[in-house]
Amino acid sequence: MAETIVDDRLWENFHRAVNMTSRELRDWLAVQGAGEETETEPDRAGSELGHHVADILGKRRADLTPDDVAVMRRVVDKVADLRGEGEEWEPTAGDDRWRRRLMNVGHDPLKP
Repeated sequence: MAETIVDDRLWENFHRAVNMTSRELRDWLAVQGAGEETETEPDRAGSELGHHVADILGKRRADLTPDDVAVMRRVVDKVADLRGEGEEWEPTAGDDRWRRRLMNVGHDPLKP
């Protein structure tokens, strides 16, 4: 097995918190970044953090960098702060702004 800098707990928590695929997240970020004054590169529209999450989803565990690990921790903490600390997150419809903040980091609160 290849060496990894990501412990099992963080790996599992990240993949529990990020319930969107990299494709879903990139599509969401493109929609969020659409507007009259968007970036000239549509593939990079939306939050930088969200793009880093999508990049992480496309990597093998053994290929993650220390920056990736820091982003994973940040996302797990952010989703837990916004969703609450409960073990199981049931699909929840909430405030639209709240949902958008979660989806910007790869967590759709309406997904099981």
